[in-house]
Amino acid sequence: MISERRLAILSLIIEHYIQTGEPMGSKTLCQLLPYSVSSATVRNEMAYLSELGYLEQRHTSGGRVPSKASYRYYVDSIMVPKSISAYDKKVIAETLSVNSGDPERLLSDAAKLLAQYTHCIGFCCSVEDPLDCIQGIDLIPAGNSKAMLVMLTVGSKIKSSLINIPCPIDDEFRLLFYEVVNRLFVGTPLTDVNLSLIQRSVLIARERVFDLLPVLTSLCSLCSEASQSKLNIESETNLLSHEDLGNEVYKILSFLADKEKLIDFSKQFAKTNARRTMFIGDENPLYELKNTSTIISKFTYGNNQVAALGMIGSTRIDYQRIIPCVEYIFNTVDALLSKGGTK
Repeated sequence: MISERRLAILSLIIEHYIQTGEPMGSKTLCQLLPYSVSSATVRNEMAYLSELGYLEQRHTSGGRVPSKASYRYYVDSIMVPKSISAYDKKVIAETLSVNSGDPERLLSDAAKLLAQYTHCIGFCCSVEDPLDCIQGIDLIPAGNSKAMLVMLTVGSKIKSSLINIPCPIDDEFRLLFYEVVNRLFVGTPLTDVNLSLIQRSVLIARERVFDLLPVLTSLCSLCSEASQSKLNIESETNLLSHEDLGNEVYKILSFLADKEKLIDFSKQFAKTNARRTMFIGDENPLYELKNTSTIISKFTYGNNQVAALGMIGSTRIDYQRIIPCVEYIFNTVDALLSKGGTK
């Protein structure tokens, strides 16, 4: 059990270090505490908190700085969250509503907002679904022998591609296209759309199969893209301003450059029962993130589609301001995704 005075001392040291990056000594603490206490008493209390593993002393004659463990205690038991302004709430809601009908773009917009409001890294990852199927396909003439191919999946993924077509895109061509895609592609799992399926279109299109080939090969590419996990990372360079990371920042940036590791991390989190989690320091399951604070949330939407959204910063982030902001962005995304389908 930590006494009220020790809690006050720990809180002051943590908040001072978050704001300045400098250790705090007993004399400064005596001036900031709301009651009179001697420097000797404060030093004894600081020594006790150090024994508990909440404070560290980098130099023999220097003040104390918080340990990674103290940040967890601070977040869970001491911290008083700061309110988000009405203006910021409005900006977040308006920004996220723009692409609310397209889950992947909505999550990408949310990752950008996380980076903007936290000055950390924002990321989102849509997890592949082997059961996702083609729900609909449209071909929109775009002039000069060009057309826009648009595909929608059952899992609410929207993919498009601009194609050059070597023949007039008239009613006859479009009727043939829709006959082929409705008979062979609509309702087909994304992972089953391949060259073999395209070859079967010869039985329907016959001599016009070569006219359809650019469209069908593009459709095959869109299905391949939609069937894979997709990761977006926003504002990696924000970490360069996190001075407490020192040279560790380059190790973290190297880790992020290998996107498969963060994709695997997101997929593993998506398999857990946790909905939202904050990993601080050594709590992080990945060695490369042991000097960071990572907040991640799982979202389920549409036809059981799963995605992860989160932020990565140093352990010396402004928890009071950042956590409420991140939670508000998460909650707004959750509400918008819920409107788009059954969770």
